[in-house]
Amino acid sequence: MRILAILTLLLAPFFAGTALADDAEGKITTINEDAETITLDNGKEYRLPGEFDYSAIEKGMKVIVTYDLVDNVRYISNIDETDG
Repeated sequence: MRILAILTLLLAPFFAGTALADDAEGKITTINEDAETITLDNGKEYRLPGEFDYSAIEKGMKVIVTYDLVDNVRYISNIDETDG
């Protein structure tokens, strides 16, 4: 029992929160300012952060988004335009 407790304490930092972060690359197909979301050409919707400057993005722009998945909602933490 003591070994299980020690292993749990040693391995816990490797699994805490890291499994939910991801990134996606694609072309913006929809921008919905009312819902504060964008949709990429992969068909998935991503929630933009509050106070987002919508003049920085446009439909058809190729981007890489870094997001956190919480309760099946993809919250964008970073968005960058790509050349490709």
